[in-house]
Amino acid sequence: MKIALESLGCSKNLVDAEIMLGILNKSGHQLVGECEDADVVIVNTCGFIEDAKQESIDTIISYADLKNEGVIKYLLVSGCLAQRYTEELLEEIPEIDAIVGTGSYDKITEVVDNLVDDGKVIEKGDINFSFDEELPRYISTPPYLAYLKIGEGCDNNCTYCIIPKLRGKYRSREMEDLIEEAKELKKSGVKELVVIAQDTTVYGTDLYKKPTLAKLLDELAKLDFDWIRVLYSYPEGITEEIVDVIAANDNICSYFDIPMQHASDSVLKLMNRKTSKEELKSKVEMIRNKIPDATIRTTLIVGFPGETDEDFEELVEFVKEMKLDRMGAFKYSREEDTAADKLPNHIDEELKTERLERIMMVQQSISEDLNQLKLGRVYKTLIEDRVDDSLLIGRTQCDAEDIDSVVYVETREDIEIGDMVDVEIESAYEYDLKGRIKK
Repeated sequence: MKIALESLGCSKNLVDAEIMLGILNKSGHQLVGECEDADVVIVNTCGFIEDAKQESIDTIISYADLKNEGVIKYLLVSGCLAQRYTEELLEEIPEIDAIVGTGSYDKITEVVDNLVDDGKVIEKGDINFSFDEELPRYISTPPYLAYLKIGEGCDNNCTYCIIPKLRGKYRSREMEDLIEEAKELKKSGVKELVVIAQDTTVYGTDLYKKPTLAKLLDELAKLDFDWIRVLYSYPEGITEEIVDVIAANDNICSYFDIPMQHASDSVLKLMNRKTSKEELKSKVEMIRNKIPDATIRTTLIVGFPGETDEDFEELVEFVKEMKLDRMGAFKYSREEDTAADKLPNHIDEELKTERLERIMMVQQSISEDLNQLKLGRVYKTLIEDRVDDSLLIGRTQCDAEDIDSVVYVETREDIEIGDMVDVEIESAYEYDLKGRIKK
């Protein structure tokens, strides 16, 4: 059958989707890029926060409409939302023909082959599954970029987070398997390898009895990727050893993606975070001492239950003091079946919105000031898109794909998507930069 897949949510979810595509492709099904050409559409969903859930539901409904119009024959739903709300989805959206949970994506061929016009197929396996390194993978990202998923699940048990119940306990992949996969990605032409997991810093604790991310990065650096980027590094797990390895290897991006979530110790405790404001400051200082031009990115949650005006002001002062290069902030999303949902003193949406807007304005000013310091500097830039004949869009190692800022590049040279060029920065805005190719 002809199959189209739309994957929503994080890059970790995308890797699952790519494995499903690889399995289906190997089993003889035809992969197509447009749903209008497909017999079967798979929606790989996210169920992390309310906005993500709503996006997933809206997407499923749009394909249900296409099924009712006769454009597609079967509709499958996979991923976190499917794992979490199986019965609700089947009841509310009867057009769904099959559900594939987060522990069952390896069964995707059996699910597709068992589709019938008058029945439902439900496949929900063990979320604590063991890795099957023989499963094929169909890379769906641009040819110059790929993700390397080094582990699955999470043991942190933050009170606001449902992920452990959807993805199970943390399990690391064997280092030898990761190196082999990375070698194949390099052979295929990948220039930027992005290392991901729910928490990359705990890699190896289950297999090797101690965190082994630094060793893994050192081995990956030998494979001569242009860039190796690490995402989702919890602050308490960032060690001097990890920072030293990044500092010692030019092809590992000096980019630290650290989900701090808050800076008030009382709120951090309510979140069941394993860190404190002083430790956060200490980690930032340690990184900057070892790598002065490091890019540090974080995510914050505002409006968490019990967050007082004083807690929020402490967070704002922390943001002003740290002057982090990149910051994303979100309103607390109340999720059933989490410990935070049962906490007292929930905050109304209007106040959450006010706090979000204020802290993002603080960061916007910081970002603009930091960008002004980049005027006249030259950055290696990966070209990813073209606006017109004289304007390209790219990223430096300071920016992760689909997350951070971009660089607009003025040139009439014959530059291809995926090329890396040196760009001299001539203009700086709140978040983005603009420049010309350095001769």
